[in-house]
Amino acid sequence: MTTHPAGPASVLAVDAGNSKTDVAVVSVDGRVLGTARGEGFRPPAVGVEPALDALATPVKEALSAAGLPAVTHVSACLANADFPVEEERLGAALHARGWGAGTEVRNDTFAILRAGVTEPYGVAVVCGAGINCVGMRPDGRTARFPALGRLSGDWGGGWGLAEEALWYASRAEDGRGEATALARALPAHFGLATMYDLLQALHLGEIPGRRRHELSPVLFATAESGDRVARALVDRLAEEVVTMARVALIRLDLLEAEVPVLLGGSVLAARHRQLDDAVRTLLAARAPRAHAEVVTAPPVLGAALLGLDSLGATREAKERVRGHFEGEG
Repeated sequence: MTTHPAGPASVLAVDAGNSKTDVAVVSVDGRVLGTARGEGFRPPAVGVEPALDALATPVKEALSAAGLPAVTHVSACLANADFPVEEERLGAALHARGWGAGTEVRNDTFAILRAGVTEPYGVAVVCGAGINCVGMRPDGRTARFPALGRLSGDWGGGWGLAEEALWYASRAEDGRGEATALARALPAHFGLATMYDLLQALHLGEIPGRRRHELSPVLFATAESGDRVARALVDRLAEEVVTMARVALIRLDLLEAEVPVLLGGSVLAARHRQLDDAVRTLLAARAPRAHAEVVTAPPVLGAALLGLDSLGATREAKERVRGHFEGEG
């Protein structure tokens, strides 16, 4: 049963990613009353209720810091909420926890988009472990992709880049493919001499599979040195980023509008020179009135702003909460 809070309206903002969760309680006038951090949110791996049990720890910590039993509105941007039906189901499960009188769940990519704009208007492409893109207009219209990896036609992200780098390096070493410095650079990252050694170590579990994501920065460094294969992979990622952004703009009837295209996630936020230049060049050619901006503000800010949007908060309130989180950086 939902607890109805007393006093001024407030928002419980949740940004729950695969690796960590940030929570903030924000008053309707933009004051941050409490914050907390918790572990990643992974309902596909552990189940919805256990995932919410884990989420409850930072939520209760933030509510306690704010001196509130519950809030007016829960604004939760969650990883693994890839389809609207998943947002609805997670929203119902979250609402049943009684943390707020109202609850809205969105995919976590919307948090990055909203964190980078002064109003809910624009497109965001996020490239971290994977890749995703969303867009929104102030009238409530949105554009999105399933973002299920290769199953839904996606390519890119740190994990995808690492897989491609391994593929090309393996073929280069055994003679099936074009020569590339990746064949030396990838095993060297783990202190190994050859791709054969690296493949064996990965296959036998001597190097945990989760460490493959470490190879994405190696790919960018190899591209920076001029390696043709590595540079082609970086260019391919730029093509994917701009293609997703352009499709989202078309869906929202914004291709001819002056509109921000936000670039977020660890890969894009790193501002690798070749990738950043290629994205901006391609975007200028295919959506000339769009302007690319890298988002560095924490995504929990976006969740808070979405919540304040729902409460009809003032511009001053939104500027206040933005100042709090951007000031932390």
